[in-house]
Amino acid sequence: MSPIENISRRKFVRYLGFATGGLVMAYNLPGFILKANAAEPATGEFKPSLFIQLNSDGSLILVASRSEMGQNIRTSLSSVIADEMDADWKKVSIIQADGNPIYGDQNTDGSRSILLFFAPLREMGAAARVMLIKAASIKWGVPESECTAENHYVIHKKTNQKISFGDLAEAASRLHPPKNITLKTPKEYDFIGHSMPSVDLKDFVHGKAKFGVDIRVPGMKFAAVSRPPVTFGSVKSFDASKALKVQGVEDVFEIPRVKIPYGALGGVAVVASNTWAALKGKEALSVIWETGENGGYDTQKFMELMTQRVHDQAKVVKKEGDVEKAFSNADKIVESTFQLPHLSHAPMEVPNAVAWFKGDSCEIWAPLQSPQDARRDAAQYLGLDPEKVTVHVTFLGGAFGRKSNPDFVMEAVILSKKMNCPIQVFWDRTDDIQHDFYHTTSAQYLKAALDKSGNTTAWLHRLAFPSISSTFVPGTNYASGGELASGATNLPFEIPNLQVENAKADAYVRIGWLRSVCNIFEGYATNVFADELAAAAKKDPLEYRLGLIGKDRLIEAGEGFKLDTARLKKVLTTAAKNAGWGKSLPANHGMGLAVHYSFLTYVAAVTEVSVVNNHLTVHKIHLAVDCGQPVNHDTIKAQLQGAAIFGMSICYYGKITAKDGKIQQTNFDNYPVLRMDEVPEVTVDIIENHERPTGIGEPGVPVIAPSIVNAIYAATGKRYHNLPLTETGLV
Repeated sequence: MSPIENISRRKFVRYLGFATGGLVMAYNLPGFILKANAAEPATGEFKPSLFIQLNSDGSLILVASRSEMGQNIRTSLSSVIADEMDADWKKVSIIQADGNPIYGDQNTDGSRSILLFFAPLREMGAAARVMLIKAASIKWGVPESECTAENHYVIHKKTNQKISFGDLAEAASRLHPPKNITLKTPKEYDFIGHSMPSVDLKDFVHGKAKFGVDIRVPGMKFAAVSRPPVTFGSVKSFDASKALKVQGVEDVFEIPRVKIPYGALGGVAVVASNTWAALKGKEALSVIWETGENGGYDTQKFMELMTQRVHDQAKVVKKEGDVEKAFSNADKIVESTFQLPHLSHAPMEVPNAVAWFKGDSCEIWAPLQSPQDARRDAAQYLGLDPEKVTVHVTFLGGAFGRKSNPDFVMEAVILSKKMNCPIQVFWDRTDDIQHDFYHTTSAQYLKAALDKSGNTTAWLHRLAFPSISSTFVPGTNYASGGELASGATNLPFEIPNLQVENAKADAYVRIGWLRSVCNIFEGYATNVFADELAAAAKKDPLEYRLGLIGKDRLIEAGEGFKLDTARLKKVLTTAAKNAGWGKSLPANHGMGLAVHYSFLTYVAAVTEVSVVNNHLTVHKIHLAVDCGQPVNHDTIKAQLQGAAIFGMSICYYGKITAKDGKIQQTNFDNYPVLRMDEVPEVTVDIIENHERPTGIGEPGVPVIAPSIVNAIYAATGKRYHNLPLTETGLV
């Protein structure tokens, strides 16, 4: 985005809904259309859009349409509006939007909140500011050009008289949208590009924030569900006698599997007067299961099958030059195979939901990333018009993509209809880990050709992994284009001969989005393999990586974006400089690097480790990020630091296995995550620019594991291709 932008009335009207003559007009945000809504009679409130309400007392209420799960998005998005309005941040309060298409895309995933909303929200705020200035100029009888907004006031520059936003609210509400608006230049930002404290921090600290598990509704009952241990299995028979003897248990019955579109797994539900009784009743159940077609799933055998397939020719999905000819002329050939397992999300707050079916309507409370999907599915199941289903979005105690799949909401809806009362469905940790939408397992084979100078002349990347598409289109056994463009087909290396192939892989569990998705394993393999090539060429890994990236150029990246190799190299050299790349290290210490482009953002990591007595310690992780115009520095740093911890958990411990179709992990004792005493020092350097802002929640994850593994090689001379590292004995 250019530093200053004039917005025409036509574009402005298309984007925003302004109160004009008693009507809030329909408007579009990128990728969606919002419906018209009748405006209320004049009440002293200024409601220039669905996202803004200025009251006569000066209080400014801003609507957050995206879900808050610790990424501070309610603060960041609201600060964009407030900045362009020239509002006083102390007068701002935030309310959470219910799940409804009128707010546009509410699916909080893919690191897209800032990407989608930054420009439209700026325009909303700027337009509101223009209307307030016009209201003041009319009141004073002076030209608008002589007036300016500052900290919740409009000021007449010649006389220094001022009037508060609140006192202008009613007059502004009667005005037509401006024909043109001017956005602030970056040097004029008050909030954008600074560190903004969370508007929710106080409630988090004091325990006042409402998460899904905190919801209580009069007359509510509690339910736990025993689900098939094999994906899409079914109940053969069950004995509820012992469960019904548990004090507080009120009913036990089978619930169906529902397939639309996220659905519910089905099983046996225990309904009780409290959560503890429901969980103890579930433990007392005796259920005999039909395993179904996935009963033979064995992750070890499946990995062997995928590995075999990636060593054979597969479907070509990208081809540049002639890799076979380059291999035949190579001075040296380097080959490696990578195997990475399924992963579970394991958010701190387990899936849960409250539903209250009232016959002709339904009300839902849940920690959701995709409230509109939950609304649609509930309406379809109940046979209701979606307008009759209200979805209240609570805070999310972590999600990482799991809560984009609202199957837990469907369970609550099914049970509420059955019991004719409000029901809260509560998953325990074992439910969460054993019935997840798992991050896919993968096998990858990479082969490269080097010439006599050590330059890479050919690159072959062959992948096999069950696709997320299989969850929605059963039988899908090849990856989608977007999944492959997570480090494979969009490899930013300047290599004359390149070929990417995709081998067949069926899905035997539900596959879903997990923080950074396919970038995890594609970024891992490409970064570790690139380090191997540097070692084979006997060159410095940083020097060699910069050579692989090559000259400055733009590569098509989708969504109107281009991957800029100059920006990619800059994050890498910045991280290396901050880490002191090339400095003398103590014995048994090593540094490793990784760089990756994902979610339209550039991130590099340089990690220092030591390996003493076969024990790995990660000492420091230096991260550099280019996400375009920074919106909230504090949030960017927090998200990158969180990504480092998330990535280390994957690297150290992450592994979900299945035997006879059943997931073998049950809790944090056998699916551990990083502990506090294992967290290293993590520094984050933000590359400042004014390019269009992009994602930040996920792009930090892919570089962590490969930078650690490359550092281990630097310290020990040993290369590890498979994760997790627990299987190496190092952790």
